[in-house]
Amino acid sequence: MATVIVDNREIELPDGEQLNCIQAAALAGVEIPHYCFHPGLSVVGSCRMCLVEIGKRDPQTGHITMFPKLQPACNTPATDGTVIVTQSEKVQHARAMVEEDLLLRHPIDCPICDKAGECRLQDYHFRYGQKERRAELLPFHSRRYDLGDVWLFVDRCIMCTRCVRFVREVAGTSELMVLARGAQEEIAVLPGYPLNNKLSGNVVDLCPVGALADKDFLYKQRVWFLQSHPHVCPHCAVGCSIWIDENQDHVWRIRPRENPQVNRWWICNDGRYGYYQVHDRRRLVVPRRRTAAGWEELDWQQTPGMVREALERAGRLAAVLSPFLTVEEAYLLALLVRRIDPEALFGLGPVPRIGQHERFPGGFTISAEKCPNRRGVEAVLSYFMKGRVLQFEELLNQLGPQGIRGLWISGGYKAPMPPVEHLLDQSAAARLEGLDLVIVHDLFPSPVADRAHYLLPAAAWAERDGSYVNRADRLQSFRRAIRPPRGVLPEGWLLWHMHQRVGRFHAPTVLDEMAQQITYFAPAVYGVPEVGLDLKASLLASVGAGPAKIQS
Repeated sequence: MATVIVDNREIELPDGEQLNCIQAAALAGVEIPHYCFHPGLSVVGSCRMCLVEIGKRDPQTGHITMFPKLQPACNTPATDGTVIVTQSEKVQHARAMVEEDLLLRHPIDCPICDKAGECRLQDYHFRYGQKERRAELLPFHSRRYDLGDVWLFVDRCIMCTRCVRFVREVAGTSELMVLARGAQEEIAVLPGYPLNNKLSGNVVDLCPVGALADKDFLYKQRVWFLQSHPHVCPHCAVGCSIWIDENQDHVWRIRPRENPQVNRWWICNDGRYGYYQVHDRRRLVVPRRRTAAGWEELDWQQTPGMVREALERAGRLAAVLSPFLTVEEAYLLALLVRRIDPEALFGLGPVPRIGQHERFPGGFTISAEKCPNRRGVEAVLSYFMKGRVLQFEELLNQLGPQGIRGLWISGGYKAPMPPVEHLLDQSAAARLEGLDLVIVHDLFPSPVADRAHYLLPAAAWAERDGSYVNRADRLQSFRRAIRPPRGVLPEGWLLWHMHQRVGRFHAPTVLDEMAQQITYFAPAVYGVPEVGLDLKASLLASVGAGPAKIQS
């Protein structure tokens, strides 16, 4: 195992990993400031902010020989015996000089810059810069160019070239380039070839200053007002780890959250800008019951008991478990229906698919399956249906032959954009004719919702607690980022009350119960780490396992 010395402290490097001096110092808890380096991109060593003193220790004598000049830590591999000095007077002076040089030509427009509050140039200036500015202060505003999907504030750019490397190495589209290399160099695009790809929003996250700005977020919020919550993207089966940035229960921004097992450092634009449905005015926000006179609005104090009584009176039951439910919600719903009707049928809700999987040169993939939890819901269905997983059409075909009289349909689907119809369409609604009880729990109105006897408003993905299982059988848990609109009760909370459980809905408690009952989820009994939990091994063990006895 290789050993490096960081500021007189010996650190052992992990076997099999090739780290540079920035990464090795980070293992020792030492920050080496940098602008151009990013672990997901090639190394260029252009910003010079990471200059440190480097030496080598002789393995035989222990004698240390220091290099005469400062070296870029990003471009220097950490090998056995490498000595790194990060706090010497020589290093501190070099950092201050780099900061001063960058600020000579940088506009003093921090009060209107979107990056203010999370800007590395600001942070590094106060940590490593000169105590006083020696040049004349010339406040001016930056020129703004439209690059396509993002704005470029030209004069704020420090030429780290992260954005250029990203579109070449990760997105593979190469729209960005460095124009007029030298004293007048700028980031630019070729005429007629704007920045327009499905990963373009990542260049805003990569930019260490305020040069690249998100058109969707520009001038909407100051970042110090935002609260960041770890979550999981629901817009495809990859299940990217994300940050939800919200203020007063309004989602303002979605950012990628690093997860080496899923999305690494990136997210697609569908996940980044797909949060508008959370605040869509077409959402259902009041529980209702159909009567002879029309729709009657209900109160959530009486709705759980009223719906349970209706299920108990209906006779043979079935339920549609949406791939947008969390695994905890799917389990509680199936458990509730099965306790009322031990022979109840269950099926998987419609699975939205668009086109083919999209794969990018950097390894990122956008799944054609546009839902977050098909694998998790199928595992729940397999448990309750003794290995069978009925698709939506198959379940509808079984309603008549099986004598089903009551049906619960869970949704969570996006609002359709014409001419595309809702997945719970008119043809599905027509097949519900003659049922004594139809309960629809969904986000938006649909033809199936128009046939419901009870219409319950669902919570959006940012308003839920629970867990998703992505297409690679990785379980990821999350807490809600915002509260649902007034009049909406999340599915987990409703089902918790309908089970007459004490206290408030607690997703980890339900997941622990599932881990003890369902082999597939067994690894979750020890908790779920931030990067998620691989369930592939338990998938093999769960093949052929039927349901345990369900206690009433």
